[in-house]
Amino acid sequence: MTRRLFGTDGVRGLANSELTPELALALSGAAARVLTEHGLGHRPVAVVGRDPRASGEMLQAAVTAGLASAGADVLQVGVLPTPAIAHLVADFSADLGVMISASHNPMPDNGIKLFAAGGRKLPDAVEDEIAARVGCCDLQRPTGARIGRVREAPEAAGRYVDHLVRACPQSLAGIRVVVDCAHGAASVVAAQAYRAAGAEVMALHAQPDGLNINDGCGSAYLERLREAVLAHHATLGIAHDGDADRCLAVDATGEAVDGDQIMAILALAMRESGELVADTLVATVMSNLGLHLAMREHGVVVKTTPVGDRYVLEALAAGGFSLGGEQSGHVVLPGYATTGDGLLTALRLMVRMATSGRSLADLAGVLTRLPQVLVNVAVADKTAAVAAPAVAEAIADAEAELSGTGRVLLRPSGTEPLVRVMVEAPTEFAASTIAQRIAKVVAEHASA
Repeated sequence: MTRRLFGTDGVRGLANSELTPELALALSGAAARVLTEHGLGHRPVAVVGRDPRASGEMLQAAVTAGLASAGADVLQVGVLPTPAIAHLVADFSADLGVMISASHNPMPDNGIKLFAAGGRKLPDAVEDEIAARVGCCDLQRPTGARIGRVREAPEAAGRYVDHLVRACPQSLAGIRVVVDCAHGAASVVAAQAYRAAGAEVMALHAQPDGLNINDGCGSAYLERLREAVLAHHATLGIAHDGDADRCLAVDATGEAVDGDQIMAILALAMRESGELVADTLVATVMSNLGLHLAMREHGVVVKTTPVGDRYVLEALAAGGFSLGGEQSGHVVLPGYATTGDGLLTALRLMVRMATSGRSLADLAGVLTRLPQVLVNVAVADKTAAVAAPAVAEAIADAEAELSGTGRVLLRPSGTEPLVRVMVEAPTEFAASTIAQRIAKVVAEHASA
């Protein structure tokens, strides 16, 4: 079976090995041709941005060449967050957006993410159509005046920051925030946006050199942010990942505030203001049971999806809901953005603090997280492991033991030969004991 070119979040791989300039050239050219054949009726316009990885310079050149060679005009917007590209596709009335980034992945990786008109993710069928054209050699290339033109759009960053500030109905004056930019795509615009909204800002890890993105900093490494918040007596800390579509936080006491807590805070704020459509929050199966219990107590329904922002976006669109996201800090507010936006999330979180007059620790206290233990089990056959009757029996026994005070989730990895066993329970000891017990059964029946 041939592996699908597009994953759940674009095309990713080791830059210049798996994700080569040749692939970037072919992929972007194919995207422009498919869009043209879908009856645009005009010359396509594409917005192209990237994060600061060194390989992004090379891949941007290849993507731009591929688009122009297929007859698309290109607006190069430089280093900006992924959600900025999504916004600018709509703001510039473009037909396509291309973001060159591997998000929270290590520096040697890179990726290409495509956005359709309006800044929305491409449907699977269109991605597959583009992938089918990547290896096509029989191409009718435009010549002369029909070749695409390339120009820079220096006004792009300002347009994105203005969009973010418009989403703040309340001044953030009095809030002192430390923002960890992960030496990534938000290194300039995060501080600009937060200051424009009225906050006092100290930027951390905002000196990208092409090699240091996500290197011991950002949303995957909160310790240095915690130290900075305490040292500067800040109101809170905000952590972004390499392409700034995620947001985690640290409160004034140094405690981490994860995506589940941020969603809980925003859900109650939006319910209070009448913005929470159908009193419903969309979250993935990995969200802590504490989120479900807290929302139930406050009359908010939690609609659950599989892991991945693609599934969250689909559920939001299908139900017309106004808030969704993941425990990782990828939060989607469809009333303001077509994809997860870490800067927008941070601003809305600080607006809630400003309007309520409450500290982040106080607001986050609405949710009590149950201890959660995740065990990865290496298996030869994921299907056999998950389907084994003995595994089902072990899960049933664990659920009976928990008796509604926790939960068990068994999930095959989508990219590795692993089965992930996740257990939540009232105590860390109980969660670990049950998870290890189920993991042992999974390992024993991996090839049954």
